[in-house]
Amino acid sequence: MRITYRNLNNKEYWNRRWQNLPVDNFPIDDNFYPLKYAKKVIIDKKGLILEAGCGAGRVLNYYYKLGYKVVGIDFISEVIKKINKVHPYIKAEEGDIRNLRFNDNYFQYVLAFGLYHNLNISDLNTSLKETFRVMKNRGKIVASFRADNLQTLVTDFIANFKLNNVKNKNKIFHKLNLKKKELCEIFEKHGFEVEEILQVENMPFLYKFKLFRKQSHKKFNENKARTEGYRLSLLGNLIQRFLINFFPDQFCNVYVIIAKK
Repeated sequence: MRITYRNLNNKEYWNRRWQNLPVDNFPIDDNFYPLKYAKKVIIDKKGLILEAGCGAGRVLNYYYKLGYKVVGIDFISEVIKKINKVHPYIKAEEGDIRNLRFNDNYFQYVLAFGLYHNLNISDLNTSLKETFRVMKNRGKIVASFRADNLQTLVTDFIANFKLNNVKNKNKIFHKLNLKKKELCEIFEKHGFEVEEILQVENMPFLYKFKLFRKQSHKKFNENKARTEGYRLSLLGNLIQRFLINFFPDQFCNVYVIIAKK
């Protein structure tokens, strides 16, 4: 288990992120992360879904429009206000995964993409205990965690190099990076039965480098990347496919875990 440090705490970091991004209102391709993996567990249309860490609402909006019963929570009040303003019909509220207001055995499904790794190990244990509590028996969870591998190590090295050149820098906990075995063990510790852990490419490693991006993506624009996907040039795609096909454990950037209660 490796810790990533930055110069902002998580609340400050996500406040800045969501202040600069509009509510997600674009079509989302369900053949790719994260919906590709949500679809593996969400089968019963009558089963209540919790999206923990709903962010700007793209997954929340997708399932609502398909007629599913879904509730979204996020600890950033600003992004919840944005969702409620643009999509007043969607159930989205401010909430803390470490202390949920919901009753025991309440949700059939839990989605948590990019949430738990923002917590230190103590808070991660607390949040998984709470998640287990609010899930129904035989309910399922699908969650993504930042992988502890070569790709994230290089990414953190680049970020830390930039941070070291910032005056008055202050290194604060940012994310946990976990290996497959560690991820499996912590879920089993809290009573979950792990069904699958998948190596997933959310943002391609080479997208970090301007040289390998598609021409229209040379200037980084996060909203555009979230809308269109992280597009690489022909050369970038060829090299990225080689890396992910032959070294998936080292060049995926997240692990997706599927588990049941």
